[in-house]
Amino acid sequence: MNFQILRNMEGFTRDMFNRIIGFQEKEHAAWDKTADFAERIKGLPLHYLVFSNADRDPETHGPTVAHYYPLRKEMLAIAHYAAQVADKPVVVDAHGRNGFIGSLLARELPQGQVVGLRDPKEKPNQIENFMDENCYRQQPGTLAGYDGPADVVFSSWMPSCSDISDDINRLKPKLVVYVYTEHTHPETAEPQTGLGSSFGDRLSADYQLIDEWQVIRSQDMFHEVWPDLTGNIEEVRLVRIYSNQPLEQLPLPSPTEVYDWEEELLMAETALTAKREMMRSGFPAFA
Repeated sequence: MNFQILRNMEGFTRDMFNRIIGFQEKEHAAWDKTADFAERIKGLPLHYLVFSNADRDPETHGPTVAHYYPLRKEMLAIAHYAAQVADKPVVVDAHGRNGFIGSLLARELPQGQVVGLRDPKEKPNQIENFMDENCYRQQPGTLAGYDGPADVVFSSWMPSCSDISDDINRLKPKLVVYVYTEHTHPETAEPQTGLGSSFGDRLSADYQLIDEWQVIRSQDMFHEVWPDLTGNIEEVRLVRIYSNQPLEQLPLPSPTEVYDWEEELLMAETALTAKREMMRSGFPAFA
């Protein structure tokens, strides 16, 4: 890993804390539903894609922005597969919530459209509407009640103890994207997303797994480097892509630019690795 970026650690830390405080005080454009989506995601702190704002009421609202931080290369990869199953693919965002993640995908599909379904029974995000209305269309409902076109079903963080496999078999999309975790609640042992049996063998036999990857969020990725920030558990986020169509083995696109929160992620992961290596070597690590 290249540790050269840590030369700017002092300035980065100052700017990061300013962004965190600005977001907490709702000065960031993410809170402004009248602002353009590109402006709302500019400088969005990684901290608030891991944690929720301090004033969120968990009894009434879900995460402030989203359940996880998406990476640009992931959105490009999903769009890459979607573009192969239809000239103008219709993607159904089965758990659209506030539209944030679905909008990021829609921006990579200029020849397609993404329809987000918002379940009225699910707790809304603290930022209830966070979508790019230029390319993302939202409607109330669930996949069980959806009877429109669906070239792709995008299941991102399916609610705990839910399973939409039967509805996918009914709609027969050409591509299914499943973003989930296998973590369980420490007290109830219920899965954080879906069911242990979701998808996989529950899909009809013509669906084949064509790609998969995982994103690991390191334990205490902030706290271990910046002790004033909150600790977090390690989280393994998995992505599986299924298709019932033969697809060409085309190389996945590489992003020329990444999301702003990925710059913070790179710095946090680099600093965390450097600190742990110093400690293993017996040198005092920075705090």
